[in-house]
Amino acid sequence: MTGLLLGLTFGVGTFLIWWSFWVPTPREASSVTRVGPLERLSDEIVQAGFTGLSVRTLIAACIIAFVLVLAFVQAAVGVLPIAGCFALMTSFAPIALVRRRARMRRARLRDLWPDAVDNITSGVRAGMALPEALSQLGTRGPDELREPFLAFADDYRLSGRFHDCLDRLKERLSDPVGDRLVESLRIAREVGGTDLGHLLRTLSGFLREDARTRAELETRQSWTVNAARLAVAAPWLVLAMLSTNPQSVRAYASGLGFVVLAVGGALTALAYWSMLRIGRLPEDERVLR
Repeated sequence: MTGLLLGLTFGVGTFLIWWSFWVPTPREASSVTRVGPLERLSDEIVQAGFTGLSVRTLIAACIIAFVLVLAFVQAAVGVLPIAGCFALMTSFAPIALVRRRARMRRARLRDLWPDAVDNITSGVRAGMALPEALSQLGTRGPDELREPFLAFADDYRLSGRFHDCLDRLKERLSDPVGDRLVESLRIAREVGGTDLGHLLRTLSGFLREDARTRAELETRQSWTVNAARLAVAAPWLVLAMLSTNPQSVRAYASGLGFVVLAVGGALTALAYWSMLRIGRLPEDERVLR
């Protein structure tokens, strides 16, 4: 009898171990939905302030820049591999411009969000309803943030649906800090209570400390980024100067010259990406989109 019980226990344990390899594990509730490059580019367009620009238009601008530079350099130098290199680099200029402007605007907004949160806190303490405290940012808030909150005020006056207006406000802001603020206000609206003022003051203090710390780190990081950009640009500036004399670059018109340029471009891109990857600061992601 004892042997039967031991055998049965061993069999059940073995079956459970085998079954654990085949039972699908549920997704964790805290898992973050991955966002594709087009969605990130769309967010950066909004963050840069180009509200009338779409992702397709930006990609079309990159293609037009590639074709124009390719035709111009080919006509001036007469070496197709060199023309292709400079055209490929120029084609990323519109995207680089959007990303640079988005970074600069995010840095400005990082310093303005604490004042905006303090403004909402003052409105709530003065007895305003939460939608009214948000709407008054369109006239009393920081200049950079007035336009989306003015649109929120118009939406709320027309529809009266607070949660739908908050969703549209998140789309207009496309900012991680804005997402956190909107979701905090949404929860406060649903749950209620007297902790909204404390929540907003805590959020304001956290945002100020984060902006101060990031500003110090970016100041120390700037020399590394500038050195990386100079190191990447130096060989291509030399090639551009050599291109003023077509006879000096005639060797690049051959197959071997094309391979040299391709390998050099790939190594340059890899080195630049590695430098930025190693020295980059973590960016806030829109996990509450």
